[in-house]
Amino acid sequence: MLIAHLSDLHIRPYGVPAARVVETNMLVERALAVIAALDPRPDAVIISGDVTECGRPEEYRMAAKLLQRLAPMPVYVVPGNHDRRENFREGLGHLPGVTADPDFVQYAIEDLPVRIVMLDSVVPGAGYGLLCPQRLAFLDRTLSAQPERPTMLVLHHPPMLTGVSDMDGIWLRNTAELGALLERHGQVERILTGHHHRVIVGRLGQAIVIVAPAIVHQTELDLRPGAEARLVLEPSAYHLHLAIPGAGIATHTAFVERFPGPYPFLVDADYPGYPMSRPHAEEAG
Repeated sequence: MLIAHLSDLHIRPYGVPAARVVETNMLVERALAVIAALDPRPDAVIISGDVTECGRPEEYRMAAKLLQRLAPMPVYVVPGNHDRRENFREGLGHLPGVTADPDFVQYAIEDLPVRIVMLDSVVPGAGYGLLCPQRLAFLDRTLSAQPERPTMLVLHHPPMLTGVSDMDGIWLRNTAELGALLERHGQVERILTGHHHRVIVGRLGQAIVIVAPAIVHQTELDLRPGAEARLVLEPSAYHLHLAIPGAGIATHTAFVERFPGPYPFLVDADYPGYPMSRPHAEEAG
């Protein structure tokens, strides 16, 4: 199983940049084309929120158009704080699971080797996230239904602090409640999020929390207390989650743009280890 994880697309109406300087539609189009051309091709794409910049209907129409044209594999989405749930459900309701629940965008993906539970952490009008009692109850029921099956959760807001002051003010506010729930569900191996526009890794209980980079702009890495968050035009990136039989899940960060190379690893004659092409089984006893 190979899953492409994109986050924070911030799609705008045709011809309009985000934050005055970021041509998000172009960056999203480029990223989707690169992912569709991967070999092996991902079995599915998950998008962990902020599909649009302002949650406007015309932005969702643009998102639907780009996904239909450039994503030949199944696409699974949840909203972020830049989305508006009602417009999200109307504009992306053709995607699997989006309207499965009457109140929130929450559902389980059952037809992959690893189970994926998609969660809606949006609080309308707020930048921070929350899983209310109704959403926590949905998660508890869903996890209880298949306690032995390896599972990943996907939501927009990270349930961890990062040391980036502005970002930590808009995290998942009831992380402690989510952590207490997960104590009863040891099958949850990964929590995949976005929101912070940087690759960040942490832990909540037994689950590894992975914050995906943004397909568009990134957040400046500034660990000074009280520092104001600012965007930087660092390279667009995404994650690939590979389920390896008998070995669990490996997560790779991949960049959208091309860089010089690839070049062969040519081992110098003075290299003290074995030649890189030599099997490990030939190690001397």
